[in-house]
Amino acid sequence: MYTFRIQDDLKAYDEFICNNGGQYIQCSRWQNVKTTWACHYYGGFDEKGTQVLAALVMERSLPVAGKIWYASGGMICDYSNTALLEEFTAFIKGEMKKNGATCFITDPMISLRINGEDKEEGHNMHKVLTDMGYELNTSIENYTYKQPVQLFIPLRDGEKRFTAEEILKKCDKGVRYSIRIGEQRGLVAKTFTAEDIEKDPSIMDDFMAVMRDTSERDSFVERNGDYCLKLLKEFKGHSDLKLVYYDKELDRKLQAERLQKKEEALSQMEGAHEKKKRQLQEIIDSADKQTEHFEKRMAEAEEFTNDNRICVAGGLSIYYAGMGSCLFGGTRNVIRNNTRSSHYLNYLRLKESIARGCDIHDLGYVKVETPALNEDGTLGEMIPLDNFKGIYDFKKSFSSDYHEFIGEYVLVGNKMKYYSYAKLAPAARQAKIKAIKLLRR
Repeated sequence: MYTFRIQDDLKAYDEFICNNGGQYIQCSRWQNVKTTWACHYYGGFDEKGTQVLAALVMERSLPVAGKIWYASGGMICDYSNTALLEEFTAFIKGEMKKNGATCFITDPMISLRINGEDKEEGHNMHKVLTDMGYELNTSIENYTYKQPVQLFIPLRDGEKRFTAEEILKKCDKGVRYSIRIGEQRGLVAKTFTAEDIEKDPSIMDDFMAVMRDTSERDSFVERNGDYCLKLLKEFKGHSDLKLVYYDKELDRKLQAERLQKKEEALSQMEGAHEKKKRQLQEIIDSADKQTEHFEKRMAEAEEFTNDNRICVAGGLSIYYAGMGSCLFGGTRNVIRNNTRSSHYLNYLRLKESIARGCDIHDLGYVKVETPALNEDGTLGEMIPLDNFKGIYDFKKSFSSDYHEFIGEYVLVGNKMKYYSYAKLAPAARQAKIKAIKLLRR
């Protein structure tokens, strides 16, 4: 027998989140970011008064649909406890009726498959929830928050925590090479907080220049011009903005040092024994190869005549409840291939997650084709969309695990309102996207 109630003690609520594998999107700070949603905090307790469940239920009124309730990341509880889930479902149905909510949407991040291998826990959870009346939302356009695919780098195995060097050894050869050469080619990393950005707004200008080059998502990232800053403020102490700059002056200095070593090697060649000559020749060949890359960098960055330090990559991260999450990030087109700044940035973010004692480093999601349904009602094979295949390959090169989740479950209260929303919302969203693209042109 369990009891459920609105939880007013948000400090205790957040402590439960942190101690039971929650995420930043489930904590009380999230209400200060998602200000267009009203928030309800529910706690579940056993007969001894011990908390066994927490759920941030966000409420939003939409045209036609009425009130939509959404638990981002699902409830935090033991999903193998069928009795707990049954009693909470009955409770939330009553709360929906009392508050006039059309539906309750939840997307628990319990893996259906990891790296293509089926996970029994995911299939069991699906059966339990659907038996209780939850419906699987299989329309990708309707996903409220996440696509059902996430790439995670595990930072521990049981009690053993991995070092950055141990993880790097598992990465693809190209990643290891890119990270090694980053600093040799004039890359400099800086970490900023909300206070830094308020003192110097050009920091955010640099980041948005990166995002504009990365994709068309810069308007989504920027929102009202202060979304990233709001995240950094709300998750103060749990977040940072990392920027990678290409420093032309530093690059020139490093090139001068390489040429100096080449001259010294040339001067020592005469009279050297064969083994020494081979070692000296390697220095000379390396300097010549690096000179070729250096000249290409100088040519590509030539237009930046008044700026010796160019922001070439950036990422905003949140480290909360044992998970380091890469929210936004990308690289500019300028000297992208010559400095490998994307690999360099992501390794720095990974190192930060390790330094903060996180258990998982979340590289983010990959959008997929609309999957078919399996015979048991779970989602079928999830294939990255064409324009996400490159992102998929990039993230997999960091030795990440490909977690597939079933998606959103919907507990429908008012069927007529909900199915009107399910049909009309995707059409309205597509019309909005087309209008934005036309305005940009």
